[in-house]
Formats: sequence, structure tokens, C-alpha cells
Amino acid sequence: MKLSDAQWQALAPLLPGKSSDPGANAKNNRLFIDAVLWVVKYQSSWSDLPPSYGNWRAAYMRFRRWNAGDFWHQLAQEEWQDPALQEMLERIACYGDAYTRQLEWRHRRKRGRQQPSPSRQAAAGGRKTPQLAEESTGHWVSLVQPR
Repeated sequence: MKLSDAQWQALAPLLPGKSSDPGANAKNNRLFIDAVLWVVKYQSSWSDLPPSYGNWRAAYMRFRRWNAGDFWHQLAQEEWQDPALQEMLERIACYGDAYTRQLEWRHRRKRGRQQPSPSRQAAAGGRKTPQLAEESTGHWVSLVQPR
């Protein structure tokens, strides 16, 4: 799944990083879009991206930035004359949604591991600590008492 020349001509003016845009220019938006389409088509890991599409880390980070800015949805909501281009952009937007859900799930899971639940704290501290304190105190008292 790659962009045709006609699809690229329709899409190019809407992409950030043109020479007329302020700030940094994108090196090759078409290659980047083709890389995203490759990952979406094969449901593959970004690190499996063929070298012909450029550095996979750069493409991944750029995808993340565009996804965080909801750019894929904005493109998919445009009225495109080409149904194939419309489908491609919708598939990228769906992939971005799945990526966001996975990222949120990871964050929730990580937060859950970092903060022990109150029931775990009570179970760990409520039973063991007093028993250890009583045993420890009894031991020292027996050592200090005269015989």
C-alpha cells in the first residue's frame, strides 16, 4: 500500500513541514506516509520497517507526534475524491486509536505496579509487623531479666 502520484498531489498541501510552513521542514513527507502505510498494512512493529523507508525510530516518533495532535483523524475527516486515499487515511487513524489505547493501558498498568493497593499494605504490614515486634520484645526482655 503506497501513495500514487495523484493521491500524493491531493495530500501534500495539507501536511505540516512544507517549505512555506514556519519552523522545521519535513525531510520527506511522502516517504513518511508510505512508511506509516507499510506498518499499518502489515500490522508490524516499527523496528521491522524496511530501511528503504528511512530510519524507523524517526518515523515512529513522527507518527507519535502526529497521532498525539490528532492529525490522522483530521486527514481522515477531509472530503477526498479518491476512495482509496480515504480508506488509507481511515486505516491510519484506526491504527493511531489502537496505539493510543495500548499506550494508555501501559500507563495504567505501570501506575498500578508502583502503588500497592491498601489491601496489600494491610496484609503485609498488619499481620507481620506486630508479630515481629512482640517476638523481638519478648526476646530482649528475657535477656535483660535477672535469673
